Amino acid sequence: MAQWEDVLGTLVRTRGRALVRYATLLTGDERSGEDLVQDALVRCFGQGRPLREAVAAEAYVRRAILTIFLDGRRRSVRWDGLRHLIARDEETAGPEPAVSLRVDVHSALATLRPRLRACVVLRFYDDLTVPEIARRLDVSDGTVKRYLSDAITQLERILGPMPEAHDEDVQLISNGGAR
Repeated sequence: MAQWEDVLGTLVRTRGRALVRYATLLTGDERSGEDLVQDALVRCFGQGRPLREAVAAEAYVRRAILTIFLDGRRRSVRWDGLRHLIARDEETAGPEPAVSLRVDVHSALATLRPRLRACVVLRFYDDLTVPEIARRLDVSDGTVKRYLSDAITQLERILGPMPEAHDEDVQLISNGGAR
C-alpha cells in the first residue's frame, strides 16, 4: 500500500495538468486554476487523510476543487455587496472600450454564474450524467437540467449555435417539457 506522499507525487505528476485544466475551466483563468488546484491538494493531503490510491485521490481532489470554487464565489459575491461600504475603488475605467476580437470558450464560460459554469464543466468536460452532477452539487436532477439549459442558452448567445450541446435532458427543459 502506497504512502500518501507517494500518492500525492504520482497524482501531481500524472494528472496535475488535467486537474489544472479542470480548475481553469471553472475559474476562467489558468493562474486562478493553478491556485485552486493547490488549495484542493492542501485540503485533501494536508490533514492526514488516508488517501492511498491515485484514482480515488484524483476524484477526491476534483470534488475539493469544485467545492472550493463554489465556496469562493459565494464569498466573493457577499464581499462585492459589502465592499462599497468600507472601501473606495482605486481603479478608474479608461475611456477605451474593452473590445474582444475573438471570443473563446474560456471567456464565454466566465460570463456564467458559478453554478451554471460548474454544471457545464461537469457535463461537457467531465462527461458526467445529469444524476451524477446532481449528486456532486447536492441539487435535484431537474435543477441541473435547468442550469444546463440556461447555461447553453447564454453560451449560444456568445458562441453561436451549439447543436451538440442539446442532449435529450436539456431539450426537455428548453422545449417546456414537450418532446
